[in-house]
Amino acid sequence: MSVRKSGMIRTESRFSTATLWAMALTALVVTGMFLSSRQVSINPEKALARRATGQAQLVSIEQMPGGEQMPGVDGAPMCEWMPASAEERLVAGLQQRADQRAASTAARQTINRGDLKPIRTIRDPYAAYSSVAVDPINNEVVLTDENLFQILVYDRLANTPPSAKMTEPKRILAGDHTKIEFQCGLYIDPKNGDIYAVNNDTVDTLVIFDRQAKGDVAPTRELYTPHGTFGIAVHEAKEEMFLTLQHDSSVVVFKKYATKDESPIRLLQGDKTGLADPHGIALDSKNNLMFITNHGAVSSRRPRAAGEMATGRRDAPKENWPLEREHAIAGSGRSLPPSIIVHDLNAKGDVAPMRIITGPKTQMNWPTGLAVDEERGELYVANDMDSSLLVFDITASGDVAPKRKIQGPKTMLGNPTGVWVDAKNKEVWAANFMNHSATVYPLGASGDIAPLRIIRSGPLGEPALGIGNPHPVAYDTKREQILVPN
Repeated sequence: MSVRKSGMIRTESRFSTATLWAMALTALVVTGMFLSSRQVSINPEKALARRATGQAQLVSIEQMPGGEQMPGVDGAPMCEWMPASAEERLVAGLQQRADQRAASTAARQTINRGDLKPIRTIRDPYAAYSSVAVDPINNEVVLTDENLFQILVYDRLANTPPSAKMTEPKRILAGDHTKIEFQCGLYIDPKNGDIYAVNNDTVDTLVIFDRQAKGDVAPTRELYTPHGTFGIAVHEAKEEMFLTLQHDSSVVVFKKYATKDESPIRLLQGDKTGLADPHGIALDSKNNLMFITNHGAVSSRRPRAAGEMATGRRDAPKENWPLEREHAIAGSGRSLPPSIIVHDLNAKGDVAPMRIITGPKTQMNWPTGLAVDEERGELYVANDMDSSLLVFDITASGDVAPKRKIQGPKTMLGNPTGVWVDAKNKEVWAANFMNHSATVYPLGASGDIAPLRIIRSGPLGEPALGIGNPHPVAYDTKREQILVPN
């Protein structure tokens, strides 16, 4: 029942929604029949006479346009007669809608309780290695896993037999407290074995762990980084840390021991720099050079307005902070060929590179990880889409072929995204994102050569799904395929 009090309507329901609608419909039909048979005449002046405040009353009458007129009532349209079955259909329809709402509510409650299980799940149960680093002092190799969000530590000499499902790591870092998610860049402090891991996609934080850390533990130290950080390299003598920024096509340089909201000490960004979707980075401290791989996507950025302050995480004011996406110039996006650019270690601002390695002869296809062998003067490139390791002289420039190439079925390379030169043990490591493995070769290796050792996180020959941060999903009915962009 509806009760009018001081201009407000309060509904006190004692019946179901369907029952109330049926009662209202019945009353309307009966009233129409009564008025039609009695030819009741309404006097507007009497109808509009105000009653005491708080009583139900008619406050206005307006003539409705069109329609058949009811005898004796000027301008009043005749209600359309409805068959007796209409009430039953209305009640049934209202009840069906009520049942659907109840079922939807029950389904949501079931999902919240965790009772609803999927028919099937597309998921890779094994680690997908994205980057690799060696601790030669403690004889350990460290691998990041972008699939299950882990950092795994193995004995450097571990070798998974073909019959074994996997090699058990010595230690694992994983869990919410670690802030480990899409870790793609990795560095091991040669002095104390601390692990530096870069998050590329979600948590804009560089995390540093003590070498003995394991389980779901908080980082020893954190540094808040720009979004889209990918590669990391450290100049130990200068105690400077170099980070590539994929989305903003830039390089930021921090003090090695920077923490929390500290600002970079240098920034390299701009159309002249040759930076275009940079990924890997490696330093040649002997020749004062930095090498950076580019996938090729880039857009121009407008400068900050006068008085506009750069801010990082938690809106902290920043110096040497990159121009981010909100500064992108509409229509300036372009796709350049993959390349390796060479800059001076002290480069900053919008300056041109000293050299560029690019062109069809280079055979580069999504060049990602980089490593420098300073003793041999060689540059190793993890060539993702070509499933190869390319080797160039550090003096290479232009459209030149690699001096060596490690590739072929015997190598067991599978879309490598990380590479590391172990100068002490004369070895080069590859992190293979698409076959659950890390492989190691002697320095100087070439061609279709079998690895010295292999560390696997899954069965031999088990392909990785390669699902990483999926967003929308579509279904191809013609080919019966599920399409998921990453």
